[in-house]
Amino acid sequence: MLPAANRLTRSQDFGLVVRRGRRAGRPRLVVHVLTSIPPDGAGPQGLPSAGPRTSSQPTSGGTSPKVGFVVSKTVGNSVVRHRVSRRLRHLVRDRLADLPSGTSLVVRALAPSADADSAELGRDLDAALRKVLR
Repeated sequence: MLPAANRLTRSQDFGLVVRRGRRAGRPRLVVHVLTSIPPDGAGPQGLPSAGPRTSSQPTSGGTSPKVGFVVSKTVGNSVVRHRVSRRLRHLVRDRLADLPSGTSLVVRALAPSADADSAELGRDLDAALRKVLR
């Protein structure tokens, strides 16, 4: 289980990360990453932010990384989807310390993830994170 401080829960934040974040695809999953506004309230390039949080800013706000998962019905039935999401949650939990502060991450499982074991998912996740965070 991910700590509550590291969960991305609002659908608006999921949408924001998927729309505006950087994306890296692998055969079994797609990773979307959006870095947020620095904790000192400065916006991009050090400009002052527009004030209070707006819908275009993720809720992480320079704190611990936030993670969300999308495992749709194309992956399989509910048993398969929950197994895939548990594996992904466990893999991401071990990599939370490597994510920059204030990062929002959405991991979207693709249909081949249903037949993958944890090692294969881990390799895809690592490769996607390396690509999107460089």
